[in-house]
Amino acid sequence: MNNEILTRLVYALLIILAGLALYRAANWLILFRARMSLQPSQAAVPSTPSILYFTTPDCAPCKTIQRPAIEKLKESMGDRLTVVEINAYEKPELAKQWGVMSVPTTFVLDAHGTPRHVNHGATPASKLMRQVSDVMEDFSI
Repeated sequence: MNNEILTRLVYALLIILAGLALYRAANWLILFRARMSLQPSQAAVPSTPSILYFTTPDCAPCKTIQRPAIEKLKESMGDRLTVVEINAYEKPELAKQWGVMSVPTTFVLDAHGTPRHVNHGATPASKLMRQVSDVMEDFSI
């Protein structure tokens, strides 16, 4: 009986690990596609990290969770951060180019406009702050 439980536990852990690996691989692929896109981002201001925020007018999590988190981050960072909000309905080709499949989706770009982090779904301000700080540390901004 204990051997059967242990076997099921091992299978469950393998499934969880496989899911996490798949998620990380998908994020890596989206970032790779964005980096290799033909049109470089026009959102990044030289020497300023940026957040590309894909949204739609009827997205409830975008209005109630993501936008307030980004506004909080923008208030604390000031001019050291550029935030570009993109309506995925108005610019579907841009959303496709960036690999956006759902909203809200945020990309954290370094000072050169290279995508460094991608977040699918509503992302708390604390996580965005960690990602932006990571980008700033890497480029000594």
